[in-house]
Amino acid sequence: MSGAEPVVTLGCRLNLAESEAIRAMLAHTPEATVVVNSCAVTAEAVRQSRRAVRRLRRDHPGARVVVTGCAATIDPAGFAAMPEVDAVVPNAAKLAPASWQAPVAATPTTGTGASAHHTRAFVPVQTGCDHACTFCIIPAGRGASVSSPIADVLGRIAAHLAHGVNEVVLTGVDVTGWGTDLPEPLRLGDLVAAILRAFPGLPRLRLSSLDGVEIDDHLFEIVTGEARVMPHIHLSLQSGDDMILKRMKRRHSRAQAIDLVERLRARRPDIALGADLIAGFPTETVAMHAQNLSIVAAARIVHGHIFPYSPRPGTPAARMPQVDPVVVRERAAELRAAVAAQRTQWLAGLVGAPREVLAERDGTGHSGEFAPYRLPPGTVAGRLVTLTPQKISEGLLA
Repeated sequence: MSGAEPVVTLGCRLNLAESEAIRAMLAHTPEATVVVNSCAVTAEAVRQSRRAVRRLRRDHPGARVVVTGCAATIDPAGFAAMPEVDAVVPNAAKLAPASWQAPVAATPTTGTGASAHHTRAFVPVQTGCDHACTFCIIPAGRGASVSSPIADVLGRIAAHLAHGVNEVVLTGVDVTGWGTDLPEPLRLGDLVAAILRAFPGLPRLRLSSLDGVEIDDHLFEIVTGEARVMPHIHLSLQSGDDMILKRMKRRHSRAQAIDLVERLRARRPDIALGADLIAGFPTETVAMHAQNLSIVAAARIVHGHIFPYSPRPGTPAARMPQVDPVVVRERAAELRAAVAAQRTQWLAGLVGAPREVLAERDGTGHSGEFAPYRLPPGTVAGRLVTLTPQKISEGLLA
């Protein structure tokens, strides 16, 4: 079985990292196998996961079709009942060689095989979540927070660097929750500091989505003071309205979020902000939506992940008064437009400014702020190149 056989990945960067590990193990299986690594973050993600299963069966009629990931873990019976599915593997077993009929020796030493397929390495440092946001079903699929020990993380990164990777991205379900469950509790800043010490030659370290309320002084100092930590922070905001934040059971207020952003920019002016925002959360009024919309400009969000709210059975929010789905879609479109306006202004400010860009395989690249660039012809994927854009073309600096 070739390692090039398909593994379809939906959802988060943690899934992406785990899919690379699965792909590596499939190279040692005796039977042709294709995999859907599913997502359950929204009802639409579950539908997409099911569509991916049906598509894989059509495209690979002779292969064994296996489903793993959050959607399959939360509803194993539902996926097992699909006629296209041969087996369901829960999240807890997805990195076990036996789940893929592979020998124990096939366990990827890095935890991912990302360096073979991507120009940056996605390194999982944590999974699960100990919080109880009222809209979220993911704890049911991932369980409680479990952190990888520092030594394990360093081993994974070392393996990637041996393959020439120039950027490492730390991923997880609740990355800022890393370390609290270890025998000697630590914080994410301790892990980041250990990585920077262990690998002085690592050019770029990027952090995945962070919960702002968990950014303590140590992590703040590293993010704002260490040039090798990329100036790109993606915050799990979810809403810009205080009442909605309370009903979500988030642990921050609008004022706290904006204060964090202002402090980050005061120390590191080039930092680019991303955020997750949910449109049309249950009970959201016109005024609450206006607050949500206004935080895009207030925080200058240039990387927006906008989620139209959809009820997830088994979550408290699904039992709250719902917003009309048509209104939800309209509000999501307004949020996307607001982010697009901020992004256009931000990109315009980068024209004429030299930046170090990591070359991707598709002819594009990303700066430390995760601004997108069009590469000069012949640029080698995975290399760091300095570019000075002269214009914006089709959303890319060129």
